[in-house]
Amino acid sequence: MKIVFFAHPSFIPSQSMPRYASWIAEGMKSKGHIVEIWQPWPKCYNWKAPVSIKKWLGYIDQYVLFPTETREKLKNQPSDTLFVFTDHALGPWVPLAANRPHIVHCHDFLAQSSAMGRIPENRVGWTGKRYQEYIRNGYRKARNFISVSEQTRKDLHTFLDFTPMFSEVVYNGLTQTFTPLSQPGLLRRELSQEIDLDLSKGYLLHVGGNQWYKNRKGVIEIYNAWREQSSFNLPLLMVGATPTEKLKEVKEGSSFEADIHFLTGIADTMLKKIYAAASLFLFPSLAEGFGWPIIEAMASGCLVITTAEAPMTEVGGEAVFYIDKRPVEGERQWAAASALVIERVLSISENERNSRIQFGFKNVERFDPSAALNKIEQLYIKVMEEKKA
Repeated sequence: MKIVFFAHPSFIPSQSMPRYASWIAEGMKSKGHIVEIWQPWPKCYNWKAPVSIKKWLGYIDQYVLFPTETREKLKNQPSDTLFVFTDHALGPWVPLAANRPHIVHCHDFLAQSSAMGRIPENRVGWTGKRYQEYIRNGYRKARNFISVSEQTRKDLHTFLDFTPMFSEVVYNGLTQTFTPLSQPGLLRRELSQEIDLDLSKGYLLHVGGNQWYKNRKGVIEIYNAWREQSSFNLPLLMVGATPTEKLKEVKEGSSFEADIHFLTGIADTMLKKIYAAASLFLFPSLAEGFGWPIIEAMASGCLVITTAEAPMTEVGGEAVFYIDKRPVEGERQWAAASALVIERVLSISENERNSRIQFGFKNVERFDPSAALNKIEQLYIKVMEEKKA
């Protein structure tokens, strides 16, 4: 089978979607399929221009030049080619191949929901609403979809004005190896030297970017509430993007500022060590499309506390500990209640801790990358067979 994958351009700030496209494409190639990846090149984007103009030049590459080139390329593609859009945010390109065998992968509809006013924590301006409408009008031309979680599929169906011919869920596969350690104390001493912090007694960990839904501010609020009533006295490591000025202000306003540490530019090898040596992983996201760090922490033998909302509940199952979602108002009470969960998790017996960790390892097996690719391949074949019928 020949498969053409439509992928985000390499010049966009986030590279998670291009990596996802490469993972699937390489997986299908290894199974013997003929694979091509189509994506815009930075022709206008590479022009010398102010940063404020760069985005718009990138839009010309994506939504003017690329569709024109693609229409020409489509003329030479055999009729039995499957066209795969690796993200529903590529919606503007969907009409190009909507009358051919196709499928759209869906990751999260947070931007779409925000533009519709469904998420009070993330207000969207007029241009943002029009852009998301442009995307929505595109993917609505598709009839076949694969979502990364049940929550994503549920969200997808709220945006469609029809019943899709095909809509399935395939959880992401954990493509990296995360190794738990039997002697975390040794690793903590090693990390203490590498990071130049005293981590010998353990630490709380959060991994995530500055996106509104990652709730980094809420992480610090919970930490403050926990430190005010706990005797454990462990530092907090926040691994991810360089903090925003507002987040820095939240840290500076904390009575425990000296124990809150932002770590940026962390390599994957170092991140794996940080996961494995953490006392617990705190992930109070307001929303997610999937929730990769939950699986990564579990695979590292780290106990997880996350939000009791889908898809975090889908990913964590019964292997993690849950807290309520941060409310728009009443965040102090929320932080205090969440702090009690941290205290309870840190106070569990060694037997219970080991049991929960083993439960986490078992849960991680659900996200085997080979099984995910096998299911995706089966669904691709199904779409082709139904098209022939």
